[in-house]
Amino acid sequence: MGSKEKNMAKEKNSQINISVKTDEHNVPEKMNWTATDANIENKECKAMILSVWDKDDKAALRMDLWTKEMMVDEMKMFFYQTLVTMADNFQKATGEDEIVEDLRDYCAHFADKMKLEQMR
Repeated sequence: MGSKEKNMAKEKNSQINISVKTDEHNVPEKMNWTATDANIENKECKAMILSVWDKDDKAALRMDLWTKEMMVDEMKMFFYQTLVTMADNFQKATGEDEIVEDLRDYCAHFADKMKLEQMR
């Protein structure tokens, strides 16, 4: 088998699917997601932040949704955890350690202002 055939044999296709049920005003009532690579099947969630990079427009496209059931305290924790994850991923992707420390400092400030210590 040639190198091209070996590379093609290693390729796989993964899918992430999101299902959103809305009310008559288009407000999400229920959301479920499936990820074939992670063996997640129709798992319910209350909120999501999806960001994709449009290579042609060189712009981030976003979709932020949350259900009517999402409580304010849950949203605060969701944002805190998302900010921490963004700092971690930015460090992995760029190696920009100095600015990542600033981002982590902000995350700690956010947690303090939102009184998240009591929620952990």
